[in-house]
Amino acid sequence: MGGELRYEIAQNAYVKLVLHALKHKTSAVNGILLGRVSPHNDIVEITDSVPLFHSHIGLLPQLEISLILIEEHFAAKGVSIVGYFHANERFDDHELGGIAKNVGDHIYRYLPQAAILLLDNRKLEALSKTKDRSPVVQLYAKDASRTWKLVGSDGNQLTIKEPSANVVLLDYISTEKWQDVVDFDDHLDDISKDWLNPELFK
Repeated sequence: MGGELRYEIAQNAYVKLVLHALKHKTSAVNGILLGRVSPHNDIVEITDSVPLFHSHIGLLPQLEISLILIEEHFAAKGVSIVGYFHANERFDDHELGGIAKNVGDHIYRYLPQAAILLLDNRKLEALSKTKDRSPVVQLYAKDASRTWKLVGSDGNQLTIKEPSANVVLLDYISTEKWQDVVDFDDHLDDISKDWLNPELFK
């Protein structure tokens, strides 16, 4: 991984993932990051996200089906899978676990610039007090030895495209907007629920 590679996430993609985690506070949740690599190969632009699961997140068949559906839907838009989002079950668990690494490895095989975003509950909890503009997630990328490493702790390698995203996030939290998020688990239980969440930010 080159040290110059940066990641930029769009506000709606970011907010959707955090709201998904808040909807299922007592469960591990995961999601897929979508976007493209810039023409100069120096920025991974994360333009959208898809919430995946909040139960049995390690089950391979459901994961494979969801990845195929996501790839097929977004390929027509010129967008592909660029990374993975994970929120641990326990509030005080800040480690990147085996499931997250395994899914990340799968995506990395197709895109060496792939990233994993891990929800940082401490930053999320402090957000209402600190008014911090930096993302409430930790960025992991593969290093030269192909190991997932925490990168950009100075906040420069991962930025939110819209600087006011955390203000919007706090507003959605106050109105309990997370209740409207649909993930693949919800869709598999009731196919009338749309995993693309087209109405979430209307």
